[in-house]
Amino acid sequence: MSRSADHPDPPCRAWVAEAIRRVEADANRSADTHLHVFPLPERWGIDLYLKDESVHPTGSLKHRLARSLFLYSLANGWIRAGTTIIEASSGSTAVSEAYFARLLGLPFVAVIPRGTSPEKIALIEFQGGRCHLVDNPSEIYAESRRLAAETGGHYMDQFTYAERATDWRGNNNIAESIFEQMALERFPEPTWVVVGAGTGGTSATIGRYARYRRFQTRVAVVDPEGSAFFGGWVDADPTRTAPGSRIEGIGRPRVEPSFLPTVIDRMIQVPDGASIAAMRWTTEVTGRSVGASTGTAMWGVAELIAEMLARGERGSVVTLICDGGERYTDTYGSNTWLTTQGIDIAPYLKTLRAFPTTGTMNNIPDTP
Repeated sequence: MSRSADHPDPPCRAWVAEAIRRVEADANRSADTHLHVFPLPERWGIDLYLKDESVHPTGSLKHRLARSLFLYSLANGWIRAGTTIIEASSGSTAVSEAYFARLLGLPFVAVIPRGTSPEKIALIEFQGGRCHLVDNPSEIYAESRRLAAETGGHYMDQFTYAERATDWRGNNNIAESIFEQMALERFPEPTWVVVGAGTGGTSATIGRYARYRRFQTRVAVVDPEGSAFFGGWVDADPTRTAPGSRIEGIGRPRVEPSFLPTVIDRMIQVPDGASIAAMRWTTEVTGRSVGASTGTAMWGVAELIAEMLARGERGSVVTLICDGGERYTDTYGSNTWLTTQGIDIAPYLKTLRAFPTTGTMNNIPDTP
């Protein structure tokens, strides 16, 4: 005789359905982000575009990730009414997840390094979240698991689930958005898309999508000094560890589970001085306030464009404005902070300011 068993819970299913409706409605209201043209000399025959992810409701690229993680967890039955949401974060993902937790009426705890910028901590708390600070950044994972077990909550674990939570085939993910917005440009299929790696989710989404749609676009991942991703990718070592990065939002002390090395065509290791110089240079040229992770990407972009020019190539390059510089006024925007950190941005700024004239990055200081 066959056996069967049911676990009917209509109120729970109804709550989840309403929660998913609210999260999807947020996406519908937000529409899409802008793709800005960065001015380069016309004679170069190379176009550069900056996709402005800072205009999301929570001010960063991580708004997309937080939305995907909530939908993934809701659809998997991991989040119910009253579930405490726990996340390990360097700040921006926690800001966005706190927003969605409040949208669903759920408590939220961000487990973040003590050195996270005061501006990000204030934003998490503004969105209704609580910050749980740890002294050692490498402890955020275990501490998040402990808090989830203690509260009966759900640890979102962006560093594991980022690459699988996003629907990389479409559904207006960042890759689909970029290629659709590029459709009417003179070089609609970018030669390069340049992004950083924090969880690895963005590079995985763009790399998979480019292959799925049979584009020849290559993906370059920029990695700040002190991060494990570059060495782990070069040596094909997923166990690689490193001290960690001073550039918030990208770079990690370990190679995260969501990092997908096989869809990445190049990695570029960027000194912190170059990241911060490029952050300030981008603001000088565009008038748009950007964070240091955007600066990391822009340094890599300049190196790639210089290579294209040297080979006589024409084409387009796309990168992201990950968040705004207002989150880093007391750190990357402060010359006093730079001095205390022993970071000299002057030689990098000199190279970048000359770049539109020279088209080369030959004057760059030694890399880390």
